[in-house]
Amino acid sequence: QVQLVESGGGLVQAGGSLRLSCAASGRTFSRYFMGWFRQAPGKEREFVAAIRWGGGSTYYPDSVKGRFSISRDNAKNTAYLQINSLKPEDTAVYYCAVGTGYSARYYLTEFYDYWGQGTQVTVSS
Repeated sequence: QVQLVESGGGLVQAGGSLRLSCAASGRTFSRYFMGWFRQAPGKEREFVAAIRWGGGSTYYPDSVKGRFSISRDNAKNTAYLQINSLKPEDTAVYYCAVGTGYSARYYLTEFYDYWGQGTQVTVSS
């Protein structure tokens, strides 16, 4: 089993920044992706970033490129999501997840085996 704990969410004004953290513990894998998704009320869970843990390659949808940045600290087994120039439409619960499949469909929720409990991000206008 893998345990994922997100932190760093909160209330922030539009234009501000936040850095979310996702600490992983438990079973280790030699190859996996860590992804970040968000879910706003009444909407589906949406992919916002992923990182290939071994090589460090990063992936983003066009909708967040330039504002979102995913990174990792191998020693701490922690991934980060830096969000800049926050907008009210970024308001959502943000989840991190770990996926170990070979398909590398990191943008799909079905690819991920383990999920954190989520952290709320609220952006005021």
